[in-house]
Amino acid sequence: MNWRKLNRVLHRDFGYFFAAASIIYAVSGIALNHLDDWNPNYIINNSEFKLTDNFQKEELNEDWVLSLIDKYDDRKNFKKFYFPKPNMLKIFLDSGLMLIDLDTGSGYIETIRRRPVFHDLNYLHYNPGRWWTWFSDIYAGALALLAVTGLFILKGENGITGRGAWLTIAGLVVPLFILYFML
Repeated sequence: MNWRKLNRVLHRDFGYFFAAASIIYAVSGIALNHLDDWNPNYIINNSEFKLTDNFQKEELNEDWVLSLIDKYDDRKNFKKFYFPKPNMLKIFLDSGLMLIDLDTGSGYIETIRRRPVFHDLNYLHYNPGRWWTWFSDIYAGALALLAVTGLFILKGENGITGRGAWLTIAGLVVPLFILYFML
């Protein structure tokens, strides 16, 4: 087997094997690059409400809290409640919390739920355990191998001695430019 054929076989087989890992790191990497724009792990909803029922602060017990939760959420999500201040009621839910000003009846509810797909991909991106760390280290090495073998897939004017050389140099100039002018 000549070196060019070995190069193509390595590039092809590593490319197939690590295709899923490439998609995981690509999607989660883009998501994590934009943390200032959105939360890729959770969907957070905030809303305000106003209590219209007349109530006495002395009547505020677990039954009253559960009946309030029924209006805005599922009572199965109830965890506990307490009064951080005499005029403030805080209700903890599995999916968030409710905060109510007892003097004005103004309320605030925040619900949090995992963002589908992105939460799981980001979990893997953060290396959740020893086995995944080993896999991702091997994947990082395979990416380097894929980059090097990719340089030598084509021959001639489209290969590394022609057009490929110019594209490779351009791809090297971008990070060097960023390092030089942004640091």
